[in-house]
Amino acid sequence: MPIMSSDDFSLHTDECEQVGDGMPTSNLPDEVTSIDDLECDCWKQFDSLEEFT
Repeated sequence: MPIMSSDDFSLHTDECEQVGDGMPTSNLPDEVTSIDDLECDCWKQFDSLEEFT
């Protein structure tokens, strides 16, 4: 489940240490169409969005 950081609204994985305070989201936003759209390094463990969802 992705987590949205309350600091800058960036998206992170459950295990990410950089998320800080955050709110779990049930889905990624529609604007995210590939894993490259996600900025945090925590997403590098996935090759594609399909692998995460």
